[in-house]
Amino acid sequence: MFKSFLKLQWKSFFRSSSMGKSLGIKIVMGFFALYFIGMMAFMGSTVFFLLERAIPNSDPLVILSQYLMYWVLGELLFRYFLQKLPVMDIKPFLLLPIKKSSIAHYILGRSSVSFYNFLSLFFFLPFGIVLLIEGYAAMHVVFWLMAIIGIVLTINYINFIINKSERTLVGIGFLLLAVYGLEYFKILPVKEYAGKLFYAFYDNPLFAIIPLVTAGLFYYLNYSFIRNRLFLDASLQKKTAQANASDLSWTKRFGAIAPFLQLDLKLIWRNKRTKTQVFMSLAFVFYGLLFYGMEDMGMGSGMLVFVGIFMTGIFLMNFGQFIPAWDSSYYSMMMSQNIPLRKYLESKAMLIYVSIVFMFLLSIPYVYFGWDALAINFSCALYNLGVNVPVILFFGSKNKKRIDLNKSAMGNMQGISATQFVVGIPLFGLPMIIYGLFAFFVSFEAALIVLSVLGVVGFVFRNKILDSITRIYRKKKYGMIAGFKEQNS
Repeated sequence: MFKSFLKLQWKSFFRSSSMGKSLGIKIVMGFFALYFIGMMAFMGSTVFFLLERAIPNSDPLVILSQYLMYWVLGELLFRYFLQKLPVMDIKPFLLLPIKKSSIAHYILGRSSVSFYNFLSLFFFLPFGIVLLIEGYAAMHVVFWLMAIIGIVLTINYINFIINKSERTLVGIGFLLLAVYGLEYFKILPVKEYAGKLFYAFYDNPLFAIIPLVTAGLFYYLNYSFIRNRLFLDASLQKKTAQANASDLSWTKRFGAIAPFLQLDLKLIWRNKRTKTQVFMSLAFVFYGLLFYGMEDMGMGSGMLVFVGIFMTGIFLMNFGQFIPAWDSSYYSMMMSQNIPLRKYLESKAMLIYVSIVFMFLLSIPYVYFGWDALAINFSCALYNLGVNVPVILFFGSKNKKRIDLNKSAMGNMQGISATQFVVGIPLFGLPMIIYGLFAFFVSFEAALIVLSVLGVVGFVFRNKILDSITRIYRKKKYGMIAGFKEQNS
């Protein structure tokens, strides 16, 4: 039966009307996969010697074991956003004499051979080979690798459970931050305790059975969940329950753009892809910790401007780069109504303005690294408000790729075009060049003042700039409508 399922999916792929595009994307993704596999294998074969050199007179396996807890939590977050679960169009099969257990086993079996499972193993297998070469007990290493395989499969099956739960995602994120905080502020040596647990899989081979049993348990839980819901008249029927609408009456204070703001907020909250963009934007407020904590990176570095632009404008990029493709399902209807296009764009700009201010407020604690860090984030926020918002709206006029919000957010390439790659040049490159020139020839303070002044000037003249962008949208209106109507775009 598994062979029959594979044949059907193979034929479905090659008989699809969008086969050319799908094949091209898979070839490109294949090159990226080979690159990441090579990098993981290289890291796995060298990390033993790096740890041995960095921390002399210590066991590299013990040191690595202390960080495996972060790997488990980090991989759960990583898979939540990127791993695309194997989904079959099972409705036709439910009318045929095919066992529901076979369908459930096939879905879970496909996920077991996911690329993300092998990606982790391409790190641990070379590391295990190095352990054997360095004289570690062969039987202990083999059982340790079996425990790692059990952990990888457990993470895979847990992802089936948490993939539809934003609350679980937030819980894992807070758990990761809490563990890091307890260790960083020396409240509790979590890393030491976790290291003993993971090292026990090598020290006592019998403990390796625990992750394998745990993987089997989660496999059974997922199997029961899937099998019990393979009914046409149960979970597969369309839900007709009335949705609970949020109270968005507070948006009326924004006047004529209030209806558009309500539409955008409902769109963001009701669709997983847009909600994922919001969660990712909030998570990137910690991006600055990777740079501001570096002692060898001075405040005159142009890279810090990149960080400031990125942190305060992350929602601008995640959400703004797909304007107006988010509304592609009903864009033609909107353009056929007596709806002022100027107000439509103004509502998008207002939503992004609020996100920039909010992200800057979240970045204020970076003053811990000095007032210069706060000054960089403030000037970058002003630059985003006055310059990058018009830039992102202008490039939105070139979006003609349809986005179907009913599709999964995982591995979804809809809406991606050359525009999404080109827009990064003015968003990041221009402020970094301006900052670099003034910081080199004048001073650090002068560079920040110039960025701030450009942002303020752009914000003051935002109405005139938005009028010009509106005229561009009117010229491109019919091209965008035609592009959004293409189902396989």
